[in-house]
Amino acid sequence: MGLFGILLGLGLLMWFAYRGWSVLLLAPAAALVVAAISGQPLLANWTSTFMNGTARFVTQWFPMFLLGGIFGKMMDDSGSITSIARFLTERLGVKRTMLSVVLASAVVTYGGVSVFVAFFVLVPMAREMFRAANIPARLMPAAIGLGAFTFTMSAMPGTPSTNNAIPMPYFGTTTFAAPGLGIIASIITFVFGMWWLARIEQKARAAGEGYVDDGETPVVISEKVREQATTSGDFDPNELTHGQKSDSAPSFAYAILPLIVVIFVNFLMALVVLPRIDFSRAEALLGISITSTLGVWAVLIALAAAIIAVIAVNYGRLGGLRESLDAGANSAVLPIMTVASLVGFGAVVAAMPAFNVVRDAVLQIPGGPLVSLVVAMNALAGLTGTASGGMAIALNALGGEYMRMAAEHGIDPALMHRLTTISAGTLDALPHNGTVLLLLQISKQTHAGSYFDMVMTVIVGVIISLVAVFVLGSMFGSF
Repeated sequence: MGLFGILLGLGLLMWFAYRGWSVLLLAPAAALVVAAISGQPLLANWTSTFMNGTARFVTQWFPMFLLGGIFGKMMDDSGSITSIARFLTERLGVKRTMLSVVLASAVVTYGGVSVFVAFFVLVPMAREMFRAANIPARLMPAAIGLGAFTFTMSAMPGTPSTNNAIPMPYFGTTTFAAPGLGIIASIITFVFGMWWLARIEQKARAAGEGYVDDGETPVVISEKVREQATTSGDFDPNELTHGQKSDSAPSFAYAILPLIVVIFVNFLMALVVLPRIDFSRAEALLGISITSTLGVWAVLIALAAAIIAVIAVNYGRLGGLRESLDAGANSAVLPIMTVASLVGFGAVVAAMPAFNVVRDAVLQIPGGPLVSLVVAMNALAGLTGTASGGMAIALNALGGEYMRMAAEHGIDPALMHRLTTISAGTLDALPHNGTVLLLLQISKQTHAGSYFDMVMTVIVGVIISLVAVFVLGSMFGSF
């Protein structure tokens, strides 16, 4: 009965979340269903097990969600994202519309801007480009998705995304883990995606299909999509309308500077400065291990430096600085509590006696720890519809076991990190994923018209890169 309770609780959580119910309500309710069917005390599991798991995630990641939200909002309100997108599209031109859209999406998200913030700039820009190039608008989500939430989310070394950060405390790594493998995965994903986009564009032109104007009706994000989006993202879309946007955009040099600061400071802190500092005294005084959190600190310092940079170069444009800072801070609250609630649900599941059966089945999958890791991350990301939530649930329950198995088999934790992030970034983009739903709604497209091409660029291409990284990592280790 315990195993049935786990499956039933997960099924109810998935179904109602897909229907637009708040995970803040669903996660504890599903956890209580699991506990009840397993014959475990209800209130103890809610107030202790569930809340301890939720609080642990908030404690670990709220600073990153907070700084990430503020940075994304400041980049948007200063006009920096618009400036970067406009510069790239103007330089590449209408003849390279697909490449322009993909690169613009990749540059801003690799620099640390939330995909949800980027969508509201990238979609109008892409619409103008597609109209000028006479390319069907239904192909926009596949192009934006390729650049915004594939390789820049999980594969590129140094990307400060939440998905690339979550494995760090468990494996003692940084966002630059396995850089060679990450770059190879990024190239494969990019090349395959661009090949597919060129193919479908050519096919559409041969069929005489072109751009059809969808009017100027403003996009209104429904509460249902907002709830689904915050499950899989790190920014509350409702906060995008708050604050005060600049009437003018900075030059490309000023606009790109904060993104460069993020990557450079992250690299400097993660690989040069922090590893050379002796934290033994601080660890002894505080009674904590600091070494495993250095990667997280590096990202926090990088985001803080980038926020200072974007304010410094755009101070005169930010007439509502306090309002923008407030909106950015508020944007972090619902997403982190939503994902943390999923982690709390996972903590209750892991505490059930029947979970031992699940854990043993996962860890004993034929092929060794790397196969087990890949399967677990793909499965949980697909089931929950969120890469970050799926990773956090799996690593909270099994992270220690995977590190033990890595030590036994001589596997570099950096390889485990990179396989974890890429694996979680595959099946998370199933139709119920909040990022997919938000992108489709903003671009005024449907699953019927656009989703198949999204599958090819944001799922199939990533799976191919995952296979390549798995094979190379198994043969040559981490590099």
